[in-house]
Amino acid sequence: MLAKRIARRWIVVAAAVTVALGGGIFWYAAAGSAGSGPRAVTADEASRLAIARFRNYQKQNRAVTISVPGAAGELVITGSADYRAKAGYGVLKGKGRNDSGNGLIRWTATRVELRPLPAVPDLPPAKPPADGWFGRPLNPTAGALDRALAILLGLGNDRPDNAQLLPQNGAEWVAADQVNGHAVDVFTGPDSRERLGSAESVRYWLDADGLMYRVQTSVPGEKDPVAISFDTHEFTAVPPER
Repeated sequence: MLAKRIARRWIVVAAAVTVALGGGIFWYAAAGSAGSGPRAVTADEASRLAIARFRNYQKQNRAVTISVPGAAGELVITGSADYRAKAGYGVLKGKGRNDSGNGLIRWTATRVELRPLPAVPDLPPAKPPADGWFGRPLNPTAGALDRALAILLGLGNDRPDNAQLLPQNGAEWVAADQVNGHAVDVFTGPDSRERLGSAESVRYWLDADGLMYRVQTSVPGEKDPVAISFDTHEFTAVPPER
């Protein structure tokens, strides 16, 4: 269901691209869902939601795919997140007018760097090029690309959230679903400390242990949501900060 620039040009792209994830994504409940939702979460479901970001921190490394649609064309980042280093690394590919920005991307909570490539691989190389990178501060309020990068890093935390507060803040069970063969439940979730969005605009696909397999959240100015899928490909280690 969830389907899924040369230097100056790249810097312009990095600063100006305003996109939001999606790509033919269905925002609301999944086909094959069981039960009737939305409804208030049970105590067990609230506990699963509360531990979800901590699960990412425990695992530390997750392979991720981020799809970002917008007026200039869709962007897709295929790569990895390190939830203890709070860093990401991947391949950036665009469609339409955005395909001239293809290359490698890496980011932290405060900075994003882009490295154009004439031919972009499906997965990022284990050892990234030492030069040719163009960087700038990461600004989650400047556009959907930065917003998506910040959202991804915000999906890990070194401690569980408060399960008792989640129902009060709007958390609900929406549907049962499957993601890549994994049985999951779909929940709406309240604001995180990184303020992903309101409960109505954020959805989590979690298994019985609270492990995330998919997240969608709306972003300002875009009709389609940012969509993040986990464990979609072979993991590539996030290189240490230079």
